[in-house]
Amino acid sequence: MMPAFMTSAPGKVIVYGEHAVVYGKPAMAAAISLRSYLLVTTLSKSHRTITLRFPDVDLEHTWNIDDLPWSIFSQPSKKKHYYELVDRLDPELVEAMQPQLSTLSPSGTVEDRKVHQHAASAFLYLFLSLGSQDFPGCVYTLRSTIPIGAGLGSSASICVCLSSAILLQLRILSGPYPDQPREEAELQIERINRWAFVGEMCIHGNPSGVDNTVASGGKAVFFKRGDQNRPPTVTPLRNFPELPLLLVNTRQSRSTSTEVAKVAAMKRAYPAVTEPILEAISKITESAHELISSPGFDGNDGGSVKTLGDLMKINHGLLAALGVSHPKLERIRDIVDSVGVGWTKLTGAGGGGCAITLLSSKASPSILKSLEEQLCDEGFEKYETKLGGDGVGVLWPAVLHEGSEDEGGAVINEAQFVGADARGVERAFGVGISADEKQDGWKFWSNVGGPQVNS
Repeated sequence: MMPAFMTSAPGKVIVYGEHAVVYGKPAMAAAISLRSYLLVTTLSKSHRTITLRFPDVDLEHTWNIDDLPWSIFSQPSKKKHYYELVDRLDPELVEAMQPQLSTLSPSGTVEDRKVHQHAASAFLYLFLSLGSQDFPGCVYTLRSTIPIGAGLGSSASICVCLSSAILLQLRILSGPYPDQPREEAELQIERINRWAFVGEMCIHGNPSGVDNTVASGGKAVFFKRGDQNRPPTVTPLRNFPELPLLLVNTRQSRSTSTEVAKVAAMKRAYPAVTEPILEAISKITESAHELISSPGFDGNDGGSVKTLGDLMKINHGLLAALGVSHPKLERIRDIVDSVGVGWTKLTGAGGGGCAITLLSSKASPSILKSLEEQLCDEGFEKYETKLGGDGVGVLWPAVLHEGSEDEGGAVINEAQFVGADARGVERAFGVGISADEKQDGWKFWSNVGGPQVNS
């Protein structure tokens, strides 16, 4: 019987280029160290069920494996191989899943049912597409430290966890291991990413593919969408540095479509003013890309960090000029600017959501502690995180080691995993934000092999 194991994937933020990307300009997104975690526990042969457990959204549901619609998913014309590119959902397969989804959370609110339907549909579509009726019974337990619905790629992170877990169960993926060739590691990331994108389609319909690409490969990506009917061109930035980041959630709900419509209306009314702003945002993204891709770039150099921060600050000013900021976002910027610890901008669509601050060397623990208290007093939610970290990771088996991996360890207790709060999940079982929190045993395809130069 396969041992219990875990997969994990990061969330993301847009660092440069929001809204301009809608008009064919480039943008840059990077991984953050807030992550989702999936614990997979195989059941004995007598158990013919699969359970999806996601306590952070109060979802738990069990399906009988033999009752699932294998007959249609296994048809030769429908069955997909793990190496195939799937760029659209099959309507007949989606329809075949509906009886299995209709019984979810019958007493839940409309919003809860929507979240549960999305998560379960992504899981079942991947499970049925990649698996088979002789798959072993399992419990899939998800936890996430990423705020849901805040524009931080939480759904893509979850889809990458599910995709990597099912592919690992099928013994399709190799590694990660320290001396794994970079090309082989990249192939594993691509396989995970392709099926994570399928999960994202179950949730969002027509996703860009950027969020799942960041969650799979980590670090950062430079992306540009020329044709709105086609996926964007995505270039991984493997030299993107790991940088300290303060992320603050306004807790203000926002609508991406509303904010995009604001900019479109301004562009129609004042094209001579709006188009230069969008072009300036494009130049900011290109300048950051050129710096990070330049020979000899050093992410630890104070001058380079300042340049990246200055570009973020200018980007925010231009987004505010487009009318997509919010009084709460501006208040966060004022609070952070008053203590002089970094460079702040909104991230994502704006109108609420989150602000990010690239922290400078002046951000001492005492200043950050005082800043956290002030932000919390005003109703904001603060996360001290990291920008540009690892992508999808694996803990196989799900054992925590106190010392070296040769010394044995404690098997992860599912009850403790479910019962911990978000911060507790990270501290007890997770990858860790800081060096002193990192758990031995986690491995990542994004940091194996030799060095790679960005294209």
